[in-house]
Amino acid sequence: MKTNDLTMRPITGHEELDLFSQLPYVLNEELADDLAAGRRRPEWMWVALRGDRLLARAAWWSRSADDAPLILDILDIEDSASGSDHVDIGARLLHTAMAATLPNGSRPPEYSRFVPPDWRENAVTRQAVEDRMTVLERTGARLIVERLRLEWRPESPVPEPNGRLVFRPVRDGEELVALMSSVLDGTLDAHGRDDLTRMSMHEAAVRHYEDELARYNSPRDWWRIATLPHGEPAGFVIPARNDYNVIIAYIAVLPTHRGNGYIDDILAEGTRVLAEQHVVPTIAKVAPAADLLNDDTSSPHTASADTRHWFATTALSNGLPLLDVSRWLGHKSIKETADAYGHLTPDATGRAVKVMDLVLTQHRADSVLT
Repeated sequence: MKTNDLTMRPITGHEELDLFSQLPYVLNEELADDLAAGRRRPEWMWVALRGDRLLARAAWWSRSADDAPLILDILDIEDSASGSDHVDIGARLLHTAMAATLPNGSRPPEYSRFVPPDWRENAVTRQAVEDRMTVLERTGARLIVERLRLEWRPESPVPEPNGRLVFRPVRDGEELVALMSSVLDGTLDAHGRDDLTRMSMHEAAVRHYEDELARYNSPRDWWRIATLPHGEPAGFVIPARNDYNVIIAYIAVLPTHRGNGYIDDILAEGTRVLAEQHVVPTIAKVAPAADLLNDDTSSPHTASADTRHWFATTALSNGLPLLDVSRWLGHKSIKETADAYGHLTPDATGRAVKVMDLVLTQHRADSVLT
């Protein structure tokens, strides 16, 4: 489609990846492999051009076997442009691409973007993020959640079991779905709460299991149930490998056992499973995610109270400022944070914290819109 001197179209194929990658983003290095594996298609990768100059781009991603886009994970505009013209171009491109790419009457896929954890503090980065949000909002999107993404690096030691919990394999999918249903009781997770407006806890758990967990090709004997010494389940962790890295796909503490700090033990067990399989290359990501902002302070991969405690202790023990941790926790004042966590020192949380050292100041948060 051509409007005045602006051309909006999908790329022709692999040969136009250099053109598509003229705008920088962390996912650029994955585009060639994604196209080759069928996770992206040229008709899902759109550009807005003025001559040979790339002004905006949008792209969807999906699993290799799927016929429709699953997520919008690339949306970029030329940030160096002055005025609001670049935002207008981005909105026009996205409207045009959505109309041509998405099935009629379907719910638009979510948008997800990696941003620096301090993106609000840097004027340039903040403007870039807010401009993309404005483009999305013009299509009817709203912000769902911001998540802190954490990574473990192999040079960090893995803590030894402390004996509080016993770990065993998951017996079958039915057992895991039952536990996943239980975890949704009282969840503060943004996506979980959205699911529960349209379906029961059991239905939401089945959907999550079938749409994500059951699709991983990594061994299911990696999956672990955490129990108390007498055998009562307290939580679970699902180590897995996706198309790019080894990950912690799901981690949770059951509602009746929240508030005891079990999340540290369960996360350490999941990391041990992956490390023992020798599947963690030098820059591998063993990455859980924890929701930030407002009431959305737990993720479907974490338990609410324990996640907040784990995040706060890890952040403060690794030297992050109390003010930043207070803001991320959504506390009304820094005094609230200081009263709860001000006693922490780098040695206070022991070896469990080392599972995630060198992480919080280096890696990204996920801003997700739908």
